[in-house]
Amino acid sequence: MSSPSIPSRGRPPRLDRAKTVETALELLDDVGLEALTMRRLADRLGVQAGALYRHFTTKQDLLTAMAERMLGDVQASAGPEDWEGRLRALARALRQVLLARRDGARVFGGTHSVGPHTLAFAESVLGVFREAGFKDEDAARALMTLVNFTLGHTLEEQAATMPREDGVPDDADRLRSAVLAGPYPHLTATVPVLTSTDFDAHFEFALDVHVEGLRRLRRGA
Repeated sequence: MSSPSIPSRGRPPRLDRAKTVETALELLDDVGLEALTMRRLADRLGVQAGALYRHFTTKQDLLTAMAERMLGDVQASAGPEDWEGRLRALARALRQVLLARRDGARVFGGTHSVGPHTLAFAESVLGVFREAGFKDEDAARALMTLVNFTLGHTLEEQAATMPREDGVPDDADRLRSAVLAGPYPHLTATVPVLTSTDFDAHFEFALDVHVEGLRRLRRGA
């Protein structure tokens, strides 16, 4: 009678940083940012939680790496050669990569990656501004404004489209009920747009306003 085989212990699987980040993004899509923990990620990878800290000192370090990886998917479609068309394409591309991941905007917010994808995106935007004749100071601030505007819009968009528990009214219904119940004629007149989920239209309107302001700044310069 042969003796039962004893599984060899061996060494735990060696963590690959890039694979760990990809797995973290997959887990993010499955459970959301609130439930994304280092322990849960370690379980998904089949390692001890302590092994993750060899690559990421804190969860914030992990989120920064995830944000950097997301920006690697930025693909600004070829558009008009004018600076406005190029800028619009970059803003839309940033929004799309944030929307492509559950809680993508929340992951991106507050991170300060200096990785190649993040720097390449910033370089592209700054190139648009500087080649269009913006002063360096204005170009730098315009970059930050564009990123903050796109991030803020996407944060609100993802929050508004988050699934609600059964029986809990969404934000649009709550706003509509509050407005119609009170003496708010201006809000009442505009509540169909204020509660609209046409986020593409909302984004494009804001982008138009943003570009118009930059156009005036450029003329002044």
